Amino acid sequence: MEDKSRRPAAGDLTEVRAAFVDLWGRMATFWGVTAGAARVHGYLLSRGEAADADEIGEALAMSRGAVSVAVRELADWGIVHPRKEPGSRKVLYAPEVELERAVRSIVATRKRREWDPILEHLREWIPKLERERGAEAAAFRRRLEEIEAAVALADQFAEVFLKGGIVRQLGLKALVAAAGGVGRRAARKRNPRER
Repeated sequence: MEDKSRRPAAGDLTEVRAAFVDLWGRMATFWGVTAGAARVHGYLLSRGEAADADEIGEALAMSRGAVSVAVRELADWGIVHPRKEPGSRKVLYAPEVELERAVRSIVATRKRREWDPILEHLREWIPKLERERGAEAAAFRRRLEEIEAAVALADQFAEVFLKGGIVRQLGLKALVAAAGGVGRRAARKRNPRER
């Protein structure tokens, strides 16, 4: 006999999907996309099949234009894949569902947009400050060198990760543990008295 208390209620999927889409939209700023794009991404992740712009817009109460902008942004990040419906003008949108590939796409985009320009500018400015005399220029140069070292370390980790396979090779738990260790070591370096 089937345990009816374990069966989900008819509205659970709708309720959980709406809550997930709302949460995903609120988290958008953490990974650098608009709230609308994150909501579209959350909606697509909650589905078993790809969806077209009309369906997405209706489900999320978004205009067709807003959906179009969102899916273009998500495609640029490499986490949504548009494809033409055979025999139709409709375009269907499917999320990247392989976790490592999705995270690699996000890391690659953030690296290209943020870390690469920071390193480029720092590596231009530090030599200019080396030519300057005086305590203020020396102190500023040292701070920029510290920033460069931190960003370069993150960049090196990103490069290793972007080569792929590291999650499978090491396992997600090992990576999480390693990340925690890196954070603790960095905190000790900032506050040597805590050793």
